[in-house]
Amino acid sequence: MARVSLDNPSYYINRELSWLAFNRRVLEEANDDSNPLLERLKFLSITASNLDEFFEVRIAGIVQQIEDGYIEAGPDGLSLVEERDMLARDTRAFVNDQYRCWNLGLRPLLAEKGIRILGIEELDDAAKQFVDEYCQRELDLLLTPVTVDPAHPFPRVINKALCVSFLLRRRRRSSLTYTGVVTVPRALPRLIKLPSEGTDDYIFLADLVSYHAASMYHGYDIISSAAFRVTRNSNLYLAEEESRSLLESVRTELHNRRKGDAVRLEIESEADPEIIERLRNNFDVEPWQVFPVDGPVNLNRLFTIYDKTDRPDLKYRTFVPRELRLTGKSKDVFEELRSHDILLHHPYDSYDAVVSFIEAAAEDPNVLSIKQTLYRTNEHSLIVPSLIAAAGQKEVTAVVELKARFDEASNIQWARELEDAGVQVFHGLVGLKTHCKLSLLVRKDPDG
Repeated sequence: MARVSLDNPSYYINRELSWLAFNRRVLEEANDDSNPLLERLKFLSITASNLDEFFEVRIAGIVQQIEDGYIEAGPDGLSLVEERDMLARDTRAFVNDQYRCWNLGLRPLLAEKGIRILGIEELDDAAKQFVDEYCQRELDLLLTPVTVDPAHPFPRVINKALCVSFLLRRRRRSSLTYTGVVTVPRALPRLIKLPSEGTDDYIFLADLVSYHAASMYHGYDIISSAAFRVTRNSNLYLAEEESRSLLESVRTELHNRRKGDAVRLEIESEADPEIIERLRNNFDVEPWQVFPVDGPVNLNRLFTIYDKTDRPDLKYRTFVPRELRLTGKSKDVFEELRSHDILLHHPYDSYDAVVSFIEAAAEDPNVLSIKQTLYRTNEHSLIVPSLIAAAGQKEVTAVVELKARFDEASNIQWARELEDAGVQVFHGLVGLKTHCKLSLLVRKDPDG
């Protein structure tokens, strides 16, 4: 029997194309009319969030490798340039399908259910008055309009910041046009709920910025405007073998993440070609990296509608996981574990049992040591305070993975707080990520 060669490219599926196929399956959920309407909107929002990270990490990595001169083909036989071109083609088709789902599917259906996303021209008098007052009260103080000229260079646009660009002309009979840029404030919600009776009405904050521009650019005529967003390379380039401190190396690279090289420019499809060309030149992106979108820039923000709209009839029924119940003879979880193992199946079993287990260990004088791995920890973590509380009475060790993508800053903060409390903290293994979730307790029982 002939030996099969595993070098045959036909045996391999390209990793990045496979990921795009996965995200398309999420989009299929958004198009599936058997799902509740607001859940479909959430699925669409998830596809946008997923695609952001794909460009920040995977596409950015390929672009960087091409710039660095890598020429070796992958196991699927594709060169980096061939892979990039295929991904450019497939991501463009995917984005078109996202906005087709929004424009032809979800937005009309939401309107039928009394959930409307309105433009300035669609507002009635009451809503228009609300918008004018909102702009003066909330928006005006947060806006910093910039006109690009020899004295004012193009402002630094951080990763994924929503901006509005304007094509301006001075009113003093000038034929020259200028570029104006305003960053949409992150302190305000991307969708503003409008006063209405019988419907849930929203307007995009970017539309308010464009509407309010006339009062910002005195002495200029606004020829056109367009919302845009730049996605930047967010990979952390860590020289772990050479770094004296992984924590300091990660901290340094985090400062660079928001200003990495641009890898994608999203802009409204009706944008003036002059605006597109000026932005493309400023951010040094090639035509394949420009994505004109037929609708709101950044569909991820549609999640706001899901959160702000109280329509349980358009959402999944609330799922309540099963709580852990001790048998009648057990006074705590440790006594229960002496008689039998406990298997938890998440999300069907509540994770509260795990939190209670660590909290009980922190308070139990018979527990001598706690060892815990931490991968993603949010600002409301219940595990970390228990480890900090336990550190004064027992041996506590934590492995805090500093390379948990997009949670690095949070994990650095928790690592410092744990160390300050006396916890022995490790930052993972060089060249690897510690992704597993493990807890190990040493407890002394009366019978040994």
